[in-house]
Amino acid sequence: MSSLSTHVLDTALGRPAQGVPVRLYDGDAVLATGTTDADGRIGELAPALEHATYRLWFDVAAYAEATGQDIFFPEVSVTFTVADERHYHVPLLLSPFAFSTYRGS
Repeated sequence: MSSLSTHVLDTALGRPAQGVPVRLYDGDAVLATGTTDADGRIGELAPALEHATYRLWFDVAAYAEATGQDIFFPEVSVTFTVADERHYHVPLLLSPFAFSTYRGS
């Protein structure tokens, strides 16, 4: 089994993005939910993932409202594949008009 964590950073404000609601989906089914902590992290969103394709959904609109920012992308959806037994970390970097992600370690 594989595990999953995530980390959201607000590159415009230069700090972790605290309070971002996150959902993990397998198809249309919600497998897990969480909210980023003061360090912008969810350390263990899913402790046991099978080999499959999943989707992380970030509620950027809720974060933008809480921080008084205007953000062009109200939500971010990241689809990824669990292909082997390991820990998967999916960071998200936010700014008002862009976002990026990558497979972290």
